[in-house]
Formats: sequence, structure tokens, C-alpha cells
Amino acid sequence: MAGRPRGVDDEVILRAAAEVIGRVGPARLTLSLVAREVGLVPGTLVQRFGSKRGLLLALAERSAKDPDALLRRARGAGHPPPAALETLETLVTEQMAGMATPETFANHLAFLCLDLTDPEFHEHALAVHLAQGRAIESLLAEAVEAGELRAGTDVAALAATVQAVAAGTGLTWALERRGTLARRLREEIRAVLSAHVRGTPDVEES
Repeated sequence: MAGRPRGVDDEVILRAAAEVIGRVGPARLTLSLVAREVGLVPGTLVQRFGSKRGLLLALAERSAKDPDALLRRARGAGHPPPAALETLETLVTEQMAGMATPETFANHLAFLCLDLTDPEFHEHALAVHLAQGRAIESLLAEAVEAGELRAGTDVAALAATVQAVAAGTGLTWALERRGTLARRLREEIRAVLSAHVRGTPDVEES
């Protein structure tokens, strides 16, 4: 059996596929467009992934590993490392960094629609969602331990809320087109967390 043509790693091809999806959406993506993006011939992609579907499934599978890699990058290599809530904001904004315009957001949303309707893609999408939730929950737990958030904060429930708010913020931003998505995400996350931040006065009951 012939070996793979060398010169371009699969990771580079998958990143290029994600960029092409952002520009044209999954329906209009072709192996030729992706191959042109990385300087290969379409036949090389056929040999590696089998088909357009195989390429998209490989991209979906790789996405399940992204939250862990993003969390490592969000923590940074600084001394001291960033605070847990700062890291949380960076993590969430980086997760949606490829959706810098309403058009790219819409095209990636179309890929999510495929995830929701195709069992194979859904399996990977669910893995991504769960991994993101674990990363967010771990940062919230660190924030409680460090005194950034109030003791007794239900970090599991708060993590689910942060995920839901992040998803909704993307759609709202794409509709309103006010500011950048990264800024809107940071604003909304801070609003959600504000009631749990240590030192925030309790709301008095009337």
C-alpha cells in the first residue's frame, strides 16, 4: 500500500478546511478548494480522507480535542499565570475566534446544523460540547478556590449557563452587528459572572 504524500500535515489541511468553511460554508466546500488552500492536488486529499465527507468527519473529530489545547493556550506561559476568570474569558473567545464576521459565523453555524442532523457528526459535536463544558467548569472551580468567585458557587450550573450565553451571544451579535464578537462575548460572560464574583453585594430582598 502506497504511503501518504508528504509535505503537508493533516493538521494543516484540517485548519485550511475550517477556514474554507468559514468563507463558503460546508455545502459549497470542495476538496479542490481545500487542496488549493494548502498547495496540494485534490487527489492527495482523496488518498488521505477518502471523500469530502471523510475530510469533514476528520475535522469534526479533531475539534473534540480543541478545548484542551485552547485551555492550555489560554492559561499561557506567564509568571504568574492569568487569573481563572481571565483565562475563562480567553478560552470562550478563542473557541469562536474563527467567526470574526457575521458571514463566517453563519457558515460555521451551517456546519453545526450538519452536526445536529447527522449521527456521525453529532457524536463528535457532542464530544466538543462536553469537553468545552469540562474546561469551563474546571476554571470556575479554580476561581472559587482562588477567591475570585463566592464560596458555594454551583460551578456545574454556572458552567452550563456560560456555555448557553456564549452560544446565544454569537447569534445575537451576528444579527445586531454591533462591535466585535470577542468583545460581546467578554461583556456577556462578565455580566453572567457578576452576581457570583466575591465581594459583590447580595441583592436585598424586598
